[in-house]
Amino acid sequence: MIADLFIRILNMSITASYVAAAVILARFLLRRAPKIFSYLLWSAVIIRLVLPVSFTSSFSFLRLVQPQDKAGSGFLAFVPQDIGMQLRPAVDVGINGISRLVNASLPAADRAASVNPLQIMLWMGSVIWLTGVVMILVYSLVSYLQLMSRVRTATLVQGNVFESDQIGTPFVCGFLKPRIYLPAGMGGQELSYILLHEETHIRRRDYLIKPFAFVMLAIHWFNPLMWLSYALMSKDMEMSCDEAVVKKLGYGIKGSYSTSLLAFAVKGNGLWHGSPLAFGESDVKARIKNVLAYRQPSSRKITGLMLIITAVIVGCTANPKLVEQAATPTPAPTYFGYDLAQLMKNRTLYVGDASKVGGLIGGMPVLEGLEPAGMELQTVAPPYGVTVNYDMYDSASVTKGNAINGVEFYPHAILLLSLIDNVDNITFSLVDRRMDQYDGAFFSFTFFREEADKLLGEDVRRYAEDEAGLRELIDRLNRISYW
Repeated sequence: MIADLFIRILNMSITASYVAAAVILARFLLRRAPKIFSYLLWSAVIIRLVLPVSFTSSFSFLRLVQPQDKAGSGFLAFVPQDIGMQLRPAVDVGINGISRLVNASLPAADRAASVNPLQIMLWMGSVIWLTGVVMILVYSLVSYLQLMSRVRTATLVQGNVFESDQIGTPFVCGFLKPRIYLPAGMGGQELSYILLHEETHIRRRDYLIKPFAFVMLAIHWFNPLMWLSYALMSKDMEMSCDEAVVKKLGYGIKGSYSTSLLAFAVKGNGLWHGSPLAFGESDVKARIKNVLAYRQPSSRKITGLMLIITAVIVGCTANPKLVEQAATPTPAPTYFGYDLAQLMKNRTLYVGDASKVGGLIGGMPVLEGLEPAGMELQTVAPPYGVTVNYDMYDSASVTKGNAINGVEFYPHAILLLSLIDNVDNITFSLVDRRMDQYDGAFFSFTFFREEADKLLGEDVRRYAEDEAGLRELIDRLNRISYW
């Protein structure tokens, strides 16, 4: 469902936000280092935006925010996947103050409603999110087509280099066969600088990396940190290409190269070269300052920087290894055949929560001679109901008699009525599958909430507050005579 996908995207976006903050901090500390190292750091953010799961490690920067980890999945769950079904919806974004602020704004469940108000909010939010994704991707496609329209009359200079009088600055555009587009009239040293710069983009596959990063930005468009990250990544991309030109042609070209960048900034004719599918000249002032300050580090310094970058990327992409993961889980004890831990885990306000209802049925003992055959939920309109289906293969059920008259289903029914807040009736349906005269015989027993409350003398839902209450209810049910 779209809401489930939206919650997964939210969790990935929150995780990527913490990683982006770490990368921005590391980028600031490495501001005097070559920009290629800052550019490499952004791979950690892209990994978090792309992959919903990751490996666990004791060395993880995300340990600082203590996110929740779904057992065995490697998925960081700041927002519970079942938050729409919770009695008191709560998130844990890793920072207590923010978590409290968000939780205070979340609507509590309405016991009288068939749908949690938060479910409606999640659905509306997911529709808005998907609409935003489509709009941004369509806009980027239109901008790309407009760009291609402007350079459709460009003339071939050599190889993959084209010249056009419709642009004021050079850029690279294309996917499978990227082309370099130059303003008309370029020549001399200026041409050699710019060609080397754009060829560096192509050699590093930046023409694929930047559009891919933009698609990730479109998916996470609601997150301001992702917009900032995309802008800084693009800036580091351009600056690292500038440094590659200076490194190859020598420090003596710094002045003339900076002059070329400034000239292109002045001649810019309004074409948006910040398109996700094209490379152009951006943030020229910062780029000129970086070119003039650039110094090639020593081999020893480069080795140290690579170690730092590797450590930051690993620390940002690894999930924290939680202490409880090392412990060997012990099987949960049952009480008269009922798995109380599973029953409490799947307690739900709404009969429409199929996974929870299925978990409740799975936490109850199966009567002798019966085999589970699925369930049916009535959620269209009141009265809301659950039908539990069984197949009967063993004659022991018939000879025992109780399964046929429905007596042994009373405890199951009353427990389900206590654990599913808005269900009105529970039905048990049996089909006799024995290969004799009973083959195909059908039995059905329905239990209503009013009957259960009358039998116990109170609202049976009050027993579902904790495991102790469930034990008390089971004890009472075992003492009751149903005849």
